[in-house]
Amino acid sequence: MLIVPEREIANLMTRTAAFDAVEQVFAAMAAGDAYNFPVVREAIGHEDALYGFKGGFDQAGLTLGLKAGGYWPNNLEKRGLINHQSTVFLFDPDTGKPTAMVGGNLLTALRTAAASSVSIKHLARPDAKVIGMIGAGHQSTFQLRAALEQRNFEKVIGWNYHPDMLPNLEKVAAEAGLPFEAVALDQMGHDADVIISITSAFAPSLMDAHVSSGTHIACMGTDTKGKQELDPALLARAKVFTDEVAQSISIGEAQHAIAAGLIAQSDVRQLGAVINGTDPGRTTADDITIFDGTGVGLQDLAVAASVVELAVAQGVAIDVDF
Repeated sequence: MLIVPEREIANLMTRTAAFDAVEQVFAAMAAGDAYNFPVVREAIGHEDALYGFKGGFDQAGLTLGLKAGGYWPNNLEKRGLINHQSTVFLFDPDTGKPTAMVGGNLLTALRTAAASSVSIKHLARPDAKVIGMIGAGHQSTFQLRAALEQRNFEKVIGWNYHPDMLPNLEKVAAEAGLPFEAVALDQMGHDADVIISITSAFAPSLMDAHVSSGTHIACMGTDTKGKQELDPALLARAKVFTDEVAQSISIGEAQHAIAAGLIAQSDVRQLGAVINGTDPGRTTADDITIFDGTGVGLQDLAVAASVVELAVAQGVAIDVDF
């Protein structure tokens, strides 16, 4: 079995490689060549942690495995560790034997950012100029860096529940040579052509009345029952796309709009179908499009398999007899 430690990931995985892996696996899912297993995600009753498993099988790429991990909200303050902790395990689909164990913390951030940037590539207006960020935590910087590569943005605006964290976004904007402005949520919805929401909230922040026609929204923080970032009425006004429909309606942003009777399961479409050309996606400049990124196990497996190949090629994978 090969081990690729967390410490090696930063020198192996690039945003471009993560983007390509995620785009390909979304397309495979929509084509029926890959599927995810049901998600297990539970509060463990210790350290306020959420822990779970996401797995799947890509039959075309013969990638089988799971990611184990979750969210420990006290890690940063108590231990100086990031709050999201995870590990990816890959298995030989022919024999069931484990083939690799891969550090999943940076990979999770990269694949999550890749998913929203894939949605921007395929759903945002080509002339999008202003990008808005809701949330300024650890993963927001990965989101913003990846998103800025998809359009010729001219300005970054941001909002966070704790405004003292907004310099995280301002730094990334400055690296890209772009101005940054802290704004209220109503201005965010009015001014931004693309909005990425990456929070752990259990109540909506971006309301339907805030959002202008033509906006693309990547909602990336909702992956648990009860979590919510958007006003359900906003989903009713928009074209809604997702990575995995079953997750979107059960643990994603669509859970709330469906519970309120504002949309049906049939209103939620796969982003992979847009990539494959079987769904037209955005059809007018005035469409509001939403990508409900719930985070699927196949994303993790795709980026982990890619990083194992790179680790072997560079001689940094640890081979153990298991």
